Amino acid sequence: MKIIEGNVTGSSSIHIGIVAARFNDAIVSRLVDGAVDGLVRHNVLEENITLVKVPGAFEIPAAAKRMAESGAYDAIICLGAVIRGQTTHYDYVCNEVSKGIAQIALAVGLPIMFGVLTTENVEQAMDRAGTKHGNKGYDCALGAIEMLNVLRQL
Repeated sequence: MKIIEGNVTGSSSIHIGIVAARFNDAIVSRLVDGAVDGLVRHNVLEENITLVKVPGAFEIPAAAKRMAESGAYDAIICLGAVIRGQTTHYDYVCNEVSKGIAQIALAVGLPIMFGVLTTENVEQAMDRAGTKHGNKGYDCALGAIEMLNVLRQL
């Protein structure tokens, strides 16, 4: 039996796009910092990382799709924070951004990482942006490298 498995060994030739929402910037900026840190610690050159900021999570798929189709990036990391409020807006945004990101990943064949926090409150989001539960941006960076290595073997 042949087993194909990725690793988190990046290289200086990898180009990564990051799409980050500006809404909830106090949280998302920490996710971005985590992602960049994870990439650089795993041999991706900082000059090979492009950050695109969009107004909110809903806009992430459009920018990620354009980046993925450009051919300039080996993987795209999508970062945002959607926090439940008092209306159903949360449900619509979460559903559409997750579907949009998944559709892009399937359509373009690149690693497209879902780093959009969907939490009940600010505390939960902060916990996932570098405190109690680690940094999901960092996790996405490692996932992007690993998936890139897996896809290159297929």
